[in-house]
Amino acid sequence: MQKIINITILFFLIINNIIESVPVVVNTWPFTDATEKAWEFISKGNNAIDSIVAGCSVCEEERCDGSVGYGGSPDENGETTLDALLVDGMNLNIGAVAALRRIKSAIAVAKYVLENTKHTLLVGDQATKFAEQMGFTSESLSTIDSEKMWFDWKENNCQPNFWLNVYPNSTQSCGPYKPIENNNKNNNNNKNNNNNNILKIRTPSISHDTIAMIAIDNFGNIAAGTSTNGATHKIPGRVGDSPIAGSGAYAMAPIGACGATGDGDIMMRFLPCYQVIESLRLGLSIEEAAKDAINRIIKWYPNFQGAIVAIDYKGNVDAACHGLNFSYSIQNSSLSNALIINKNCSY
Repeated sequence: MQKIINITILFFLIINNIIESVPVVVNTWPFTDATEKAWEFISKGNNAIDSIVAGCSVCEEERCDGSVGYGGSPDENGETTLDALLVDGMNLNIGAVAALRRIKSAIAVAKYVLENTKHTLLVGDQATKFAEQMGFTSESLSTIDSEKMWFDWKENNCQPNFWLNVYPNSTQSCGPYKPIENNNKNNNNNKNNNNNNILKIRTPSISHDTIAMIAIDNFGNIAAGTSTNGATHKIPGRVGDSPIAGSGAYAMAPIGACGATGDGDIMMRFLPCYQVIESLRLGLSIEEAAKDAINRIIKWYPNFQGAIVAIDYKGNVDAACHGLNFSYSIQNSSLSNALIINKNCSY
């Protein structure tokens, strides 16, 4: 049975040595099946990378909140595409895929990029061909639910969407769209109205949009990873922060690791997870580093929604968030089940 604990109680347990700090698995959102699978791998002596792949794969199979794995977040053409990232904090080796088409196991493909290529990121159809070469099967990622979601969106005049400064008016009708000439942009209402529409699909009740997982194993290996199907009704080809190293996740020994979730189009402009690791390197506490990374985004985008969860190399964990209701899951040798930690967010 899932257990929920607030951050005050967790702090009490830690300072009284009731909870051992490492090894440990932490991930965004109450995706405890993923947490427990990753912990199962770590407890059996597997390394942090393999444990993260195992944990994120559970979310891909379970389609956590419809925002991870196949059958969710159809783009404007009704297609689901996947993004995933793996960061090995011991050597800064990185493997990622973005806009991956017709392959269900995005995090597993990212591991092949990490271990079997000299590249960091493969995208689109070429990433699919790479996955097929590695032995993965190509298949449709659509489901009855995702097809209905796309059909309903089309019936609603393609609202909401991610277009700005185009005609026909993207707040009123579907495309195809053409750009508005510069001298006419001040006379159209696309920008403000459409920004409002975009915000409506990221309300706190449906903001669970990525699993980001960080782990330290029995041997001191530290790693981070992500998996997502991205933003619903995105423009085809859009890639958010999740597969971008330093944004969706980052890890570096002997400093720490970080995972992010939220409005990827905004968050990737700030590389918040890289910023957390750099702040830890400069001597900030885990709490200070997490808050600082979020505050840097708030300064420019006060209405954004997002969160980060971070861990230092000693196993101290904290999170920071803005504009949503955020929780994360944690498990280590002192816990028989994954715990869900609710975090108070700024608004």
